[in-house]
Amino acid sequence: MRRATARLSWILTGVFALASLLLARPAAPQFTAFTHNSRSVLEGNWQSCREADGRYSERVYDHLVNGVGHFELHMGPRREFALFKGVQEQHREHDSPDNLLKPFRVELESGRAKHRWEIPSLNLALTATLAGGSRMECESWFIVLEPLEKTSH
Repeated sequence: MRRATARLSWILTGVFALASLLLARPAAPQFTAFTHNSRSVLEGNWQSCREADGRYSERVYDHLVNGVGHFELHMGPRREFALFKGVQEQHREHDSPDNLLKPFRVELESGRAKHRWEIPSLNLALTATLAGGSRMECESWFIVLEPLEKTSH
């Protein structure tokens, strides 16, 4: 009896594990935060993955201070980035003149991509570095958003 119960337990565990894999949703935009530098506003790994419709995912980070939206950072789709003053519900186009990041699309050269933008109006610098990817349908980026260095006089 004990042996049958153990076997049934293993079978049920296997069935539930297989069901969770088969019922998994498509890749969602992923951001994993790190804290290597306490000065960073945002630091981490961002993945933009191709969805079932063929388009790449995008994630928007809203930076709020005391409940007030100071800016929003758009990561993706794929190699696109945008930074806008203020926060709003409607999606903003990355090629908009209001996008503070020029160019907004990071160019790939010999399989590598990296860009650093300095945004004096927000006293911020953003660095995006292509970090490869664990899956063919995803691009992985390392993102650091930090205050601009102040020059000493």
